[in-house]
Amino acid sequence: MTSRTPSDSAQQPENAPAKAPAKDPWDLPDVSGLVVGVLGGTGPQGKGLAFRLARAGQKVIIGSRAAERAQAAAEELGHGVEGADNAETARRSDIVIVAVPWDGHGKTLEGLREELAGKLVVDCVNPLGFDRQGAYALRPEEGSAAQQAAALLPDSRVTAAFHHLSAVLLQDPETDMIDTDVMVLGEVRADVEIVQALAGRIPGMRGIFAGRLRNAHQVESLVANLISVNRRYKAHAGLRVTDV
Repeated sequence: MTSRTPSDSAQQPENAPAKAPAKDPWDLPDVSGLVVGVLGGTGPQGKGLAFRLARAGQKVIIGSRAAERAQAAAEELGHGVEGADNAETARRSDIVIVAVPWDGHGKTLEGLREELAGKLVVDCVNPLGFDRQGAYALRPEEGSAAQQAAALLPDSRVTAAFHHLSAVLLQDPETDMIDTDVMVLGEVRADVEIVQALAGRIPGMRGIFAGRLRNAHQVESLVANLISVNRRYKAHAGLRVTDV
């Protein structure tokens, strides 16, 4: 017969409930019914993301400052993509991807604060500068583009993702699979998992949790390194996280 010491009892009370098993990190939600809006959807990155998600069966609306421009781009993309001005795109969408140029990032979000309230916002903007030596990372006052978005949109659920994707590959209809991982950052696990699942809708992609928004600066900055890789090797480089 095995005796129990007082320390044994303290560690495991007889009537203590069984510990719940850890959640499978790959148990992600079904996002197929959500409407995705893309602000800056007429630019290369936004247009490419809209095309890929729509081709995967997602309902997509692309936004622009001019509705006519967005509608023309949507017609070009096909796959049921719609075009609207930025405000209407934000209002009609469940998830809003921010793919506007960095120099218009703050002003665009500040003007859409009301329309984006309560929305899941995915910021994929990379603050970069360029000179004769190539691309280099900028450091926004808030720390990163994603943190700027969170500061400007206090009533939205801000995440960060889709930074390291080649706009060329995204827009190429002959490319069926995009071999890359998408690093997803955010404060709330449920929101991060929605974005991970959205990334996984695109063949070849995985969404990988990469930390909270305070870690967004180095993720955004890495794009400068990828630009250097692409220029040297004439490539469209992406990222893979190993052993996950």
